[in-house]
Amino acid sequence: MIPRLVLAAPFALIASLAAADVTGSYTAQGRNPDGSAYSGAAELVQEDGFVSIRWTIGGQTYTGQGPLSGDVVTIDWGSSAPLVYVIMPDGELHGTWADGTALDKLIPR
Repeated sequence: MIPRLVLAAPFALIASLAAADVTGSYTAQGRNPDGSAYSGAAELVQEDGFVSIRWTIGGQTYTGQGPLSGDVVTIDWGSSAPLVYVIMPDGELHGTWADGTALDKLIPR
């Protein structure tokens, strides 16, 4: 017989991720599709199952918004492909954009 605690643990983790509030200030680090690195800042606001984001990268400002589903945030930021983040257990958001050819990481400040 498998102890109930073992079965319940993954569900508890999923529930805690779903309840995570990503509102706050972040350091942004990433790689463009050409492999060049970038860094900057991001501000996130979570409300009613949606996340709005404002990045400041290299003196440019970009904005987007999208739904939060469990630990996945899908951001429409005006490009042909969305930016998709996964909320990590430590509060970082790890994402990909440009159809998976570019990476973005948001580190809570």
